[in-house]
Amino acid sequence: MTSNRPAWLAALFRYGADLIFPPTCAGCGRAGALLCADCAQAVDPTPSTVCSHCGRLQFVAVPLCSLCARESDPPLMWTRAAALHTHPLREAIHRFKYRKQPELAEPLSRYLVANFQQPPWIDLPHSLDACVPTPLHPKRLLERGYNQAGLLAKAFAEKVNLAVEESWLARSRETASQATLSAEQRRHNIAGAFTAPPAVKGKHILVIDDVTTTGATLTACAYALRDAGATAVYGLALATPRLPGSKDPHQMAG
Repeated sequence: MTSNRPAWLAALFRYGADLIFPPTCAGCGRAGALLCADCAQAVDPTPSTVCSHCGRLQFVAVPLCSLCARESDPPLMWTRAAALHTHPLREAIHRFKYRKQPELAEPLSRYLVANFQQPPWIDLPHSLDACVPTPLHPKRLLERGYNQAGLLAKAFAEKVNLAVEESWLARSRETASQATLSAEQRRHNIAGAFTAPPAVKGKHILVIDDVTTTGATLTACAYALRDAGATAVYGLALATPRLPGSKDPHQMAG
């Protein structure tokens, strides 16, 4: 059901709520902002040592990782993550997904925008037709109340003047949580879990996700879109874990 409440009235309600219950920083807990200036500045951007195709972090700068070097026809043109899944971004994403704080989409989307304004995005040979969030299964959506990737996509798209087409991708079956699965288990778990309509035929599409670890979810989304006729599919995630064995710089500083 769509609300008929005017935008100014909604803003007034939010202002009143903030006065009574001031927002606290998702990173450090200080009152005053959803993500304070110090924590916003402390978010670690993804290093430049990534595979030029899948965006996975590498210990040394190489054009392609070993997995992508073996791919003859990858479904994604390329994938990038805006920042590392370390403190304070890790805590902000946790609040965003699991603590009922959808309003964090606004400050978090700024990291997607910052990444999108750098290579390889600024060198795209064509215009993107739309961005599409990774969808939740209807049961998971009902439990959470919102799709965090959808909120991120909308906040991001508004800033970069892109359309959002949530109907271009659907999750056709429920899957187990990816969090504790190995790379191979993730690929098996998510394979074939998405469907796309004929409307995507001939389109250039950017898929938005919150966290990418092995790239399994973005890859499965891309396969569905390509199978439905999309010309090109790209992936952009908010965060990716640091390399195994590497240290969280904020823990080292502490």
